[in-house]
Amino acid sequence: MINSFVKSFIKKNLPPILAVVLIMLTACSSIALLPTPELIEKAIAIQLQQTQEELNQKLDLHFQKLQLQHLYIMQQQPLTIENLPAYRVTGSYDINARLAKHRFTQLQKPFDIYLQIQKEGKSWRLLIPEKSDKNTQNTPSKWQSYLIL
Repeated sequence: MINSFVKSFIKKNLPPILAVVLIMLTACSSIALLPTPELIEKAIAIQLQQTQEELNQKLDLHFQKLQLQHLYIMQQQPLTIENLPAYRVTGSYDINARLAKHRFTQLQKPFDIYLQIQKEGKSWRLLIPEKSDKNTQNTPSKWQSYLIL
């Protein structure tokens, strides 16, 4: 929301049409920088795919289908990672999987992911902390980055 001081400044110092355009640009830019539920689902799918590949290599398991459902976003915390805007997003989802002849469902599986919008504002990346940094309490210093959009 634009506070009353900014509104009065705009009314006194800018032509009306320019003031409307400025307000619209401000409102649009803040909305465009938030990760959407679809983007978050794609990021979780990337993480699941990596986990699936690790399990395939280590345990010789071959998942045939993974399906995300019921995404629930609890928090989107803005932060800066390597001088670019980012979000730490937490929540839960349900997952259905098929493994050979078996099916299983896991309900309310928690997630904690980092998403970063790129300089040009056209694409997002999933950031995964390097394994050596995963147990630190502050934001990790090294990241693996995966293009989402």
